[in-house]
Amino acid sequence: MTQHTPSPGRRWALVAVTAIGGLVLAGCSAPSADESTPGEAADSFTFSFPQANDTEDFYQAFAQQYMDETGVEIELLPIPGDSYYTQINTQLQAGNAPDLLIAPPGGGQANGVVRLAEAGLLAPLGEASSAVIPAGTENLYTFDGEVYGQPTSLSPNGLVWNPDVAASAGVDEYPATFEDLLAGCADAKDAGLAFTVLAGTVPPNLGFIAQVISATRVYAADPDWNEQRAAGDVTFADSGWKQVLEDFVEMNESGCFQDGAAGGTFDSITGGLIGGTALSASIPGSAATALSGASQGKYTLDVRAFPPADGEDPWLIASPLYAWASNGTSDENTQLAVQEFLDWAAEPENAVEFANLSGGIPVAGAEDSELLPQYAPVADLISAGTFSPEPNLSWPNAGVYDALSVGMQGLLTGQTTVDGILESMDAAWDQ
Repeated sequence: MTQHTPSPGRRWALVAVTAIGGLVLAGCSAPSADESTPGEAADSFTFSFPQANDTEDFYQAFAQQYMDETGVEIELLPIPGDSYYTQINTQLQAGNAPDLLIAPPGGGQANGVVRLAEAGLLAPLGEASSAVIPAGTENLYTFDGEVYGQPTSLSPNGLVWNPDVAASAGVDEYPATFEDLLAGCADAKDAGLAFTVLAGTVPPNLGFIAQVISATRVYAADPDWNEQRAAGDVTFADSGWKQVLEDFVEMNESGCFQDGAAGGTFDSITGGLIGGTALSASIPGSAATALSGASQGKYTLDVRAFPPADGEDPWLIASPLYAWASNGTSDENTQLAVQEFLDWAAEPENAVEFANLSGGIPVAGAEDSELLPQYAPVADLISAGTFSPEPNLSWPNAGVYDALSVGMQGLLTGQTTVDGILESMDAAWDQ
């Protein structure tokens, strides 16, 4: 396979990885048949993963490298990203899910590692999986003393930015403040472009942009806000989360999003960023690599922190977004084969390779690797530790994030209110 190596640039500091650790941080197939003797790893397994577009092939490339090195056969089952978790949850419940799958860390989403482990749907993992979990984030991957998820890579998240399209709209510099962003929205609209493209039909994309905005509105001032909420000292309704949603409403009213944003999909995001009709999108920073490649050299996208309010300092969201997980209903021999793959993925050189392929930061071997060029605009924030993990990773149940992300769909159409969403989030937290 083609080796993807970062271009010469800023060396990734070990202190930044330590900081992330401390802060954080379509198809359907029955499990592989077991033709091995007890205690022996099977020679094949199935792997399903989300795929946002046809050019996003890093899971396939990584799995192919393992197959080439070991001779183990992996049946690859990509599912469109906007329906992946719904399909996987259905398959897990029905007992015909793939042997290896992808799940978000924590319990803040219905498909999170902790929630699936609680339901008895995942198999516990081994020591190599445990060893690459960033310090202080063990609760995002463990249940009842067992590890059930292995982080794939770390992702700094804000806005994926297309500097060339921005310049064509007269936005020559990335906005330093939210007020500058609104001015940029007007310039983009005048040029017939969208400042930010949304997948309005996909609630998690709306929840994602809310979390990105919350970096400076909530967590810069109170990095332990989630802990305060757990203690009952604060609520969503009486905190910076109200400003988060009000800023989103102001962006909508100011024409920052594409026409028909409420009907947008992941294809809208892909088409907007590489088709030259949008300046930015709020998606995982790791996607900048795949999208730049999909443009066939036309654009080089990078990652920017969401602009703070005037007078405030920038802050970033950075955390593991995805984890490898093993199907708890697969037979023992197949689970052993999956664990052997995860052991291999946890080796430093392979963790670095996956990060380079996927556009992230490796969970092992980071001290000897270089920060990918797309993260240069946020490198100082990462090195300084001025970031927080994705907030919902440590929320107590999936209902809180559902109330946020589904409620934001209503903000686009005028069917919900800011106060109503915040009240629903507080009610879900207190269940």
